Amino acid sequence: MQTTRIKGLTIAALGVLFIVPDALLVKITSVDPVVFLFWRGLLLAISFLVISWARYRSRLVPEIRKCGRKGLFCAGAFAISTLGFVVGMKNTAAGNVLVILNTAPVIAAVIAWAVWKETLPLRTWVVILVCVTGATFMAVGEFGKGDPLGLLMAVVAATALASNLNVARSKPESDMSVMLMFGALALAVVAALLGGARMPSGRDFFFIALLCLVFLPTACILIQIGPRYIPAAEVSLMLLLETVLGSFLVWLFLGEVPPKLSLVGGVIVFSALAVHGWTEVSRYRKARLAVD
Repeated sequence: MQTTRIKGLTIAALGVLFIVPDALLVKITSVDPVVFLFWRGLLLAISFLVISWARYRSRLVPEIRKCGRKGLFCAGAFAISTLGFVVGMKNTAAGNVLVILNTAPVIAAVIAWAVWKETLPLRTWVVILVCVTGATFMAVGEFGKGDPLGLLMAVVAATALASNLNVARSKPESDMSVMLMFGALALAVVAALLGGARMPSGRDFFFIALLCLVFLPTACILIQIGPRYIPAAEVSLMLLLETVLGSFLVWLFLGEVPPKLSLVGGVIVFSALAVHGWTEVSRYRKARLAVD
């Protein structure tokens, strides 16, 4: 059991490391959001298909069928969470969106408890609350009134993310990552209908392709696999690390110095997750010694 938890935490952490460049590569492109959304969806769909085929080959279609209706739900939730994030960022202050998205671990824990009667140990709840507090400190400096539509879409994004990971958790025998290609394709179709099927500049296309053919597909697949081994709330919790490391990359390459409150929040999140990881590894080692 403890080995499974360590495996899940490691997979989720690796997924977060691959998603860290997301904020940086988005900020250095100058395309309209709907154009970015189209290429993001299309290139991710291609990447997911290639990776899934490489992993399963002739077993890919049976693996997709095994996911069933829950797999379709995960694909739809993936598309909705991405759409909600982009529309939210476009219609309200980034700080508002981040604060709402930071509640995803709590939403995931509540859904797991209410629907599947899955409970978390007290130590995990403490880490969640500490990390959400730290992440909120990071975003509060950008607080703005914004459009109610932006706030609503941020709530939709956070809820869709939490729901996706919970449904994936409820069927651990199926690899829901093979369904992500359908969610990404749906995203591209919606963006195309909104006029996003336009060719960006060569520079922008290079950065979009780097993000959507290398970093994001690897990150999304690892994060989608994570709930097979650990609760959805813990996977969402690991995603808060991206807020810290992503901000660091933007500062390092673009010179955007975060406010002091953001630095304090970043230290809180990073420290809490480091302690959480160290605690789990220590528990694993003690369990192994007890068996030996």
